Amino acid sequence: MITKQKLRLFTGSAHPQLASDIASYLGQQLADATVTSFPDGETFVKINDNIRGQDVFIIQPTCPPTNQNIMELLIMVDAARRASADRITAVIPFFGYARQDRKDQPRVPITAKLVANILVAAGVQRVLTMDLHAQQLQGFFDIPVDHLYALPVMVQHIRAMNLENLVVVSPDVGGVKMASAYAETLGASLAIVVKRRRSATEVDASHVIGEVEGKNVLIIDDLTETAGTITSAAKILKTLGVCDIYAGVSHAVLTDLAVERLKGSEIKELITTDSVPVRHDLADHVKVLSIAELLGEGIRRIHEGESVSSLFRLK
Repeated sequence: MITKQKLRLFTGSAHPQLASDIASYLGQQLADATVTSFPDGETFVKINDNIRGQDVFIIQPTCPPTNQNIMELLIMVDAARRASADRITAVIPFFGYARQDRKDQPRVPITAKLVANILVAAGVQRVLTMDLHAQQLQGFFDIPVDHLYALPVMVQHIRAMNLENLVVVSPDVGGVKMASAYAETLGASLAIVVKRRRSATEVDASHVIGEVEGKNVLIIDDLTETAGTITSAAKILKTLGVCDIYAGVSHAVLTDLAVERLKGSEIKELITTDSVPVRHDLADHVKVLSIAELLGEGIRRIHEGESVSSLFRLK
């Protein structure tokens, strides 16, 4: 007699609140595991439940501290594999190192590919992620990758804001596809800010392609870390006579510099998701939307062997 595999959810220390919310959506309890550190900083993991032959999902965004969270995920995967889990899926809402996806100068690594290789070597058999910085990262894995989008969650909130004369703005040429999907879904027009990056933290916005004068503006990006790109775009947009400026970002990995820039910027509100823990010192400037239902539904469909394609259509 063949019995159905049991769904088991685990969380690392990167974002336990999101894991708890996903478990609540699925009507599940988080499985019992000890995740701690030795005095010298080494990670220790012990799975306290029997997971032999079960369908394991480990929820762990690889946000800062990135190296620590990646290593913790790898050790949890190894522990699950050695505990005879039938299948191990890494649920990585935010995939760290995604920007290091090509050799853009001599003698540099392609770290995103390296991380993909390490995850597979550790025993990951499937990846569930959201809004990768570059979609070609899916091809770095030799295992199935389910790539979800925050668009349905973000659009639902933006529609409820009832913004009139809305223009969706891509803060750089590379983000045009994502911004275009938002513009189409919202029935808004599209504009593009042309930027020049001076360093990892400094960005200059030079000019805007599209009509924005007298419009409400929504700047769309997949990731902000120092907020240089979106605040620079907001600055030039304000000089062109726009009304209110909002920003929608899938992953808000905010540094101290980002907090300082956002507080002094023309951006009225930053709309983001809880793919990573969001700082509380920006509560008046940031609206955080839950992706627990989106990820939970993805997990349910993977476990049940159903199609997840309807969850990651950009429409």
